[in-house]
Amino acid sequence: MLTVEIDAPALPIVDASELASADDAVRAAAIAKLKSACVDKGFLYLVGHGVPQELIDRTFDYAKQFFAKPMEEKMALDVAHSLTQNRGYEVPGLQTLDPGTLPDLKESFLMGVDYPLDHPCVVAGQYNRGPNQWPEGLPGFKETISAYADEMERLARLLMSGIAQTLGLPEDFFDDFNRDPVSVQRLLYYPPQPVAAREGEIGCGAHTDFGGVTLLMQDDSGGLQVKDPVRGWVDAPPIPGSFVVNLGDMIARWTNDRYRSNLHRVINKSGKARYSLPYFFDGHPDYVVDCLPGCADEANPSKYLPITVEQHLRDCFAATY
Repeated sequence: MLTVEIDAPALPIVDASELASADDAVRAAAIAKLKSACVDKGFLYLVGHGVPQELIDRTFDYAKQFFAKPMEEKMALDVAHSLTQNRGYEVPGLQTLDPGTLPDLKESFLMGVDYPLDHPCVVAGQYNRGPNQWPEGLPGFKETISAYADEMERLARLLMSGIAQTLGLPEDFFDDFNRDPVSVQRLLYYPPQPVAAREGEIGCGAHTDFGGVTLLMQDDSGGLQVKDPVRGWVDAPPIPGSFVVNLGDMIARWTNDRYRSNLHRVINKSGKARYSLPYFFDGHPDYVVDCLPGCADEANPSKYLPITVEQHLRDCFAATY
């Protein structure tokens, strides 16, 4: 079990090994911590996850190598060339996550499950299914990023099982949602915040994530901030070896806003390049998200109509690109 020392962390710390423990008392205590985090800010640090540090380090190294490539090489992988519009390279300023502000100061590389063009789900036009775009001249890049994404999917499934148990549901309740999930592994590069930045020009504008759960590995630059309803913006500094986990809008909708999808942003004031590795786990595109058992009653009726994962994500992406 990993013990972390940190002064007054803004986010709770949950141990993944305890969530998976065969000891009922240990697992119950971890589930209680997870539930508290879901109700509070929908954010937490995840330790004890079992992802090899060597794989994390190697993934960061490949991210640095990729973003250091000449622009023309990166543009050869422009997401505009992608069948799903969600694979490959995103130029700075492509996305505006905080409406009414300037575009985000970040570059991005995106990959997902690598489906060939002749795969039945691709032929059927299923949402966000298709082949990845991979850079040339970086041997081992594809294998490393894919292995890292596999580890993230493992953790996301564990978290979904934990979330089910926080709601008094069976641990396998979300298995159909987890089946053949839509997931996106992103590599992000943030240049240092410009000294003469214009009003509203930051690395990543204030936003909530769209889907299920997000797992974020940060480098040591800092810059992530989470909105606290009382204290305002609070820093979520990197804790070595930990992930920052947050719930997306889909979970909030699913729980009738019992659990929170919270605003967060990135302002890179470190004076150096910042790299991060967010993984977005969003479930099967055909799955219908409807109010979960126990999350609505006569005094608190369901606020939302049922919606498929695909339609929910399409609506969210249309608002930010």
